[in-house]
Amino acid sequence: MPKFPISALPVPRPSKLLIHNLTPDTWTPNPTAFRSDVLAKSPSIQRRARLLSPPCHFSHVTPFPIPFPYDVDPPSPTDEFVLAGDKAGYIDRWLAEREAVHVQPPHPRHPNSTLRRYIATKRDQPIELIGLSETGLRDCIPHLDVGDAFSILGAPSLADEFDEEGEGKPSDIPEAVEARKELVDVLSGHVTLMTPPEVDDEAAFAPWSLRYSGHQFGSWAGQLGDGRAISILVTPKPDNSDETMELQLKGTGRTPFSRSADGLAVVRSSIREYLCSEAMYALGIPTTRALSIVSLPSLSVARERMETACVVTRMAPSFIRIGNFEAFNGPTNMFFFGGGQQDPDYEGLRILGEWVTRHVLKLPVEEGAPWGKELVFEVAKRNAEMVAGWEAYGFMHGVINTDNVSVLGLTIDYGASIYPSLPLVRDLMPRLTGPYAFMDVFDSNHICNHTDESGRYSYKYQPNMIIYALRALLDALAPLIGAESELQKAVEKGWAQDAPEDKLKKWTDKGLENRDEVERIVQQTTAEEYGRLLRKRLGLRRTESTDERTLFKPLLNIMETHKLDFHSTFRTLSSFKADWLADESKSDTTNPSPDLAAFIDRLLTLTPEPERLDLEAAKKEWREWLDAYAKRIQGEYDQAAELGWNVDFQKMEEERQTAMKAANPRFVLRQWLLEDVIKRVERDSDTGKRVLAKVLHMACNPFEPWGAEDEETPEEELSKEEKEERRYCELGEKKMLGFQCSCSS
Repeated sequence: MPKFPISALPVPRPSKLLIHNLTPDTWTPNPTAFRSDVLAKSPSIQRRARLLSPPCHFSHVTPFPIPFPYDVDPPSPTDEFVLAGDKAGYIDRWLAEREAVHVQPPHPRHPNSTLRRYIATKRDQPIELIGLSETGLRDCIPHLDVGDAFSILGAPSLADEFDEEGEGKPSDIPEAVEARKELVDVLSGHVTLMTPPEVDDEAAFAPWSLRYSGHQFGSWAGQLGDGRAISILVTPKPDNSDETMELQLKGTGRTPFSRSADGLAVVRSSIREYLCSEAMYALGIPTTRALSIVSLPSLSVARERMETACVVTRMAPSFIRIGNFEAFNGPTNMFFFGGGQQDPDYEGLRILGEWVTRHVLKLPVEEGAPWGKELVFEVAKRNAEMVAGWEAYGFMHGVINTDNVSVLGLTIDYGASIYPSLPLVRDLMPRLTGPYAFMDVFDSNHICNHTDESGRYSYKYQPNMIIYALRALLDALAPLIGAESELQKAVEKGWAQDAPEDKLKKWTDKGLENRDEVERIVQQTTAEEYGRLLRKRLGLRRTESTDERTLFKPLLNIMETHKLDFHSTFRTLSSFKADWLADESKSDTTNPSPDLAAFIDRLLTLTPEPERLDLEAAKKEWREWLDAYAKRIQGEYDQAAELGWNVDFQKMEEERQTAMKAANPRFVLRQWLLEDVIKRVERDSDTGKRVLAKVLHMACNPFEPWGAEDEETPEEELSKEEKEERRYCELGEKKMLGFQCSCSS
């Protein structure tokens, strides 16, 4: 497969690009006007909070990773803008000097590439690549040439990060060094990719941020938008040009949607998103992906303490959310300093919906046929499958606001920005991020976000919150769905232009008749997918309607009652042998075999508070549950050939145990572990990035027997690396269990 430096990556034809199919900000109507009129003359329009015009879906904006509030040099008394009394003009000139407006020559090895590099004359600060995802690169943009990027990161290691032998070193090949430097320049936000000035606007390309609105903690927040995220590139997949991958930088400065925030991100939150994106994918849970993490060590960011700026690159086919639809038909209009909500724009709603139906969800809807209801049902199904994965693998998002729910059903915004509901408080407080977490000791009521005092987004309520978000999507699209129901065809341009209020209400009421069906889809899909995943984790292939009542719920009750670790329990069950109990005639739950007794004792070590265990009750409950589980396994053996198992029971048991170990992670991104990695990177990025690389590798391969799991080697005979791997697979300190991390990012 041919590889290209990032500036030479292919760009899709205009019909496949969001910016040529949705409505741009009136201030940035096309890339040419954006470059010549905004970036060069009045860039402040893109660096201050403002409401977009009601029909607009996005605004062209470039990365601008510099400190905010901007430290503008005082002007000379003889400056032309001072003499003219034009303070705003002086500010715009100061900003323009730092905007990436200077086009560079085409890449010498790819002179005919679509994009060019644009640089700024007065923006010079150190940048450092501290992470690059091999799996993200492989799966999403395998045709990207990263040069010697992996070489300079050094050998992944937990224990030998100070060993000179594994230090990162640049390549001796100039082209490899050049490709890596260009990559880091672009992914740090210091170089921007756009088409050259001579390209017609019909085929031009420039970065953008999306407008969306949303409900945050159940309260309507008005226009939100990409306040610190900028989509910098879209490229077709090499094996299918109809599929594209969008690259988005998070933490590269202010956009029109930043409100009072700085648009930047810190090392801490960037590491969390970078690692979890790839960890979720490895677990089989739908998610956005991560490509890189770049530190800006000289750019300080004020949070609870002064921290260092960082940029993470995330990837997805699309970053459109439910909040994008709410932006065009929200529940109420509101206005306050720096924000608010526009009047409904039904034409913008139609344009967005048609784009999502045909190019994002790719629904098989015939030309001219109604699509609104099908869009909602598909988004419901995808998000139900996603949240089932969360529940089955003990993941808690923390902030399932409607603007954080992807139409593709992808886990998105691992550091999701939220605002308090009062405008004044919004202006006084920094933007907050919802901290995700994986379950430690099982607690169905666990709340991972310390700002979520009511437990709205706790583990057990996550499916309900997805239903809440989908109701918001249906609310936004209801008038269009009702109109399509009446017309028996897709709405056309100007469909609601002259519609009176009573007509719009009639359409809306008709559309809302689908609410019960949306909820049914979510509930049924979630239950089916959750059951499939739990059976997979328990090594079962046959679906039984009683599994939830007889296996899943009792198992979780044992974990919760006796405070057992969620993931370690599932991993330990991978070693269970059904023949200890499968023969009902020999089954004796009061006097178990020595093997079974030892196994139960092992399960009961998976608590951080052994002194609080009711041993007799716990042992009794485990014996009863394992007896039911063994009988269930025996039942599968009775249908071994039909279910695809080996007809030899012992071999089937080996197959089952292997399958379970491939479904139950040995390695989990626990809160204590994330904090440890962050501290090591913040303390010394040169050595910390080797630790980060090893943790990413473990997260991408969570089912491997890290730390010599299956070996009986004494602890003292393990290598230093194996000891650290083993430590990173442990429950961690008791004080970090259920840890609710800081919200600022």
